[in-house]
Amino acid sequence: MRYDVVVLGAGIVGTSIAAHLQERGRSVALVDRRGPGEETSYGNSGVVERSALLPVAFPRSLSALADVVLKRYPGANYHWTALPALAPWLLAYWRNSAPDRLLATARMMQPLLSATVAEHRALASKAGADALFRDTGWLKVYRSEKAFEAEKREFPLAAEFGYRVKALTRDEALALEPNLRTDFTAGVHWQDPHSVSDPGGITKAYAGHFEAIGGQVLIGDARSLRPGASGWSITTQNGPIEARQAVVALGPWSMDVLAPLGYRFPLAVKRGYHMHYRAEGNAGLSRPVLDEQGGFVITPMAGGIRLTTGAEFARRDAPRTPVQVERTERLARKLFPLGERAEAEPWMGSRPIFPDSRPVIGKAPRHDSLWLAFGHQHLGFTLGPATGRLLAEMITGEKPFVDPSAYRAERFGA
Repeated sequence: MRYDVVVLGAGIVGTSIAAHLQERGRSVALVDRRGPGEETSYGNSGVVERSALLPVAFPRSLSALADVVLKRYPGANYHWTALPALAPWLLAYWRNSAPDRLLATARMMQPLLSATVAEHRALASKAGADALFRDTGWLKVYRSEKAFEAEKREFPLAAEFGYRVKALTRDEALALEPNLRTDFTAGVHWQDPHSVSDPGGITKAYAGHFEAIGGQVLIGDARSLRPGASGWSITTQNGPIEARQAVVALGPWSMDVLAPLGYRFPLAVKRGYHMHYRAEGNAGLSRPVLDEQGGFVITPMAGGIRLTTGAEFARRDAPRTPVQVERTERLARKLFPLGERAEAEPWMGSRPIFPDSRPVIGKAPRHDSLWLAFGHQHLGFTLGPATGRLLAEMITGEKPFVDPSAYRAERFGA
């Protein structure tokens, strides 16, 4: 079989790209080793984070760094054995976490982030997935007045970007979420984000829309991608296929395909875990709740109350070490009446991240018919449909709806 485009990776990013290309009249094959939405796109807090401001930063103060190094902060963990290989990346990440660079990155990301809710809802409407969305924003709670005041310092930047945010007393936060316990001092309600009750289900719904308009979802090994005289070939369970153009949207596995083609991008992973719980009695949540000092999010999902952890720095394929689930579960029980676990083992996934906290979206520097879309860090689910539209417009020669220059691969000298 021959296609116009083969998209490698059936997570939220790749699925959105495939759908947007198919809508624009291209014949598209979406190839992954698993079904749509069964890897990183499954395990997240389900927030479409339109109000994301500053990127998640490397600790800059000695006290915050000490909390991470000594493993006192529940939102971070690391494997000692991974640190030597990660050292150059961590140094670059630290440099890009300087306040001026964070602000510059925030401004470069806002054109894409500001479109995230609209792009998700447009695709969800076509896919019949509107019922999985909530427009209740999300709530951040703080245990100390110091942390609360630090959050409020971001309000002027939120106003600059046109986001709606409200500082809340503890009683006001409890009015929004009456089933929370009083293990916090104050809260902040970010009103623009939407959230979903099943991120993996959303990705599957978008893939269903893609198939309904003529696209094909195929099982195959992306590492079999090979360049040829007339494009690209790849082996699937349906046999070999060819395409004039190829898109690598494999998240943390992207370098498995790109390294043999001669690319050396500084991609690392932040691993994360989640666990579902039943709620005690009739307790429920109306929106995701972030305990920033506790390093976790609790959010209502189809499978129960999902507890998601922060970041674990480790080799992508190293054995799981879900110690953050154990640590944050104790804190989460003080914030919300979590009941028994609804799963036997925690889920684990890997977030792909560049040291400057920006994704790569655009043409590959060394191959005219190869396109890239990966490295979306903590915002992969958020940015999937917006990335899909942007890259589809670039591939088809339309005017991009946002300037893509900040996301070019050439910034790494590739």
